[in-house]
Amino acid sequence: MTGHHGDRAQLADFLRTRREALQPEDVGLPRGPRRRTGGLRREEVAALAGMSADYLGRIEQQRGPHPSAPMLAALARGLRLSLDERDHLFRLGGLPPPSRAGRHPHVDAGIMRILDRLQDTPAMVLGPAAECLAITPPAAAVFGDRSALEGLARSSVYRWFTDPVSREVYPAEDHDRREAEMVADLRSSYARHGDGSSVGEVVAALTRESPRFRRVWARHDVRHKHSQRKRLVHEVGELDVYCTTLFDAEQSQSLLVFTAATAQTAQRLRLLGVVGGTTLPAAP
Repeated sequence: MTGHHGDRAQLADFLRTRREALQPEDVGLPRGPRRRTGGLRREEVAALAGMSADYLGRIEQQRGPHPSAPMLAALARGLRLSLDERDHLFRLGGLPPPSRAGRHPHVDAGIMRILDRLQDTPAMVLGPAAECLAITPPAAAVFGDRSALEGLARSSVYRWFTDPVSREVYPAEDHDRREAEMVADLRSSYARHGDGSSVGEVVAALTRESPRFRRVWARHDVRHKHSQRKRLVHEVGELDVYCTTLFDAEQSQSLLVFTAATAQTAQRLRLLGVVGGTTLPAAP
């Protein structure tokens, strides 16, 4: 790609304007009285993107190496870019934009902005194969932190059928119903995304590995997620919650928000906020 210097200047400008357009409230940060700059500070965006402020500074000052694809993807997430903006960022960095149905999908910017304001609420963003793309600290305390999972194990449907421990978050008597709903959601998603997608991979793997999955899948149940009441098992006690689902425009990602259905559960969720890191045994 020719004219890399021009790209470098454009890249620096684009990152700076996007950083200045983000407000602290947009990413769940407090707006202190001393804040003078328009938008977010460089350190704040660097923290959201999981990189050093020094590294981000070098790019904004058109110095240092050209950022790699993982670094550009991290910047796109940190800056809450839309898909079109993410693709533009990659082109300015001299790299082809990633496939939109890739392994680690870009979280919808609108959904991410809502999640940022829900940091004290159990909430998570799921991809088309029920893989956790982003999670709030209280949800990680309830469900375990799923960010380290790789490959097929990122899909909660895959874990359900291949790792019995993953079912323990629901009471045993609810398992059949949860399982049926999960597979019906997967079936709806599979119709939209097809064989070449992460959903197709999960369906193919489970068809090979799990006779139980084959039986439920063969029923052809279809369901679209909606608000519902769920019981969850946790060491602080049973949690009785409403699960409300919001979708992005393409309906490939969903935001799940959990709210207490009883006063006792509200109290237990508050306790979790204090206890923090205590979680159910997460899938290895």
